[in-house]
Amino acid sequence: MDVIVHVINTQQPLLETTLAPPHKAPKTPTQRTMRKAFKGTAHLAKLLPTGTVLIFQTLSPLFTHQGQCHTTTSKFTTIGLLAFCSISCILLSFTDSFRDERGKVRYGVVSLKGLWVMDASVKVPDDVVDKYRLRFIDFFHAFMSVLVFLAVALFDGSVVSCFVPKPSEEAKDLLVALPIGIGIVCSVLFVAFPSQRHGIGSPLSRN
Repeated sequence: MDVIVHVINTQQPLLETTLAPPHKAPKTPTQRTMRKAFKGTAHLAKLLPTGTVLIFQTLSPLFTHQGQCHTTTSKFTTIGLLAFCSISCILLSFTDSFRDERGKVRYGVVSLKGLWVMDASVKVPDDVVDKYRLRFIDFFHAFMSVLVFLAVALFDGSVVSCFVPKPSEEAKDLLVALPIGIGIVCSVLFVAFPSQRHGIGSPLSRN
């Protein structure tokens, strides 16, 4: 009987040791910074047209072959994707929308004379034509959208690995700090100078 009790007592610590949660290694400063950076990607993506972000996130791993870029063609197609998405951000910054008499959303391109509606049979009411005229702030938002997209692209590991497969320590620090800096500056400027446009890929206005 004493032997059985002794066996149970000696096995109990082993059971507690087995069930004890594993000790997690503390994260390095670089890992903590990268974690914050990836969280910031979702916030920055909200400042861009939805379709542009979706196209980039879908095609980026395919064009870069998960960041490997084995051939020159892969690099050129990735450059083409970045160029296409950048131009898309610019063009979509000059689009806007309104609701017609039936409440249907109509999209158009802003111009000096007002909104050029894609459906020629529909016209913008005369009392709100000035609201849809091209302004300097539209060019500002277009430029900021491109910067935000470049920040999102720098957050993408596939794109970075494609063009910088073996970065130095200084390059790693720059690739982490640069998109974060661009994101912070652009976020502040977008808050200080908000866009009144509700173009293609942007949230719709209730009005």
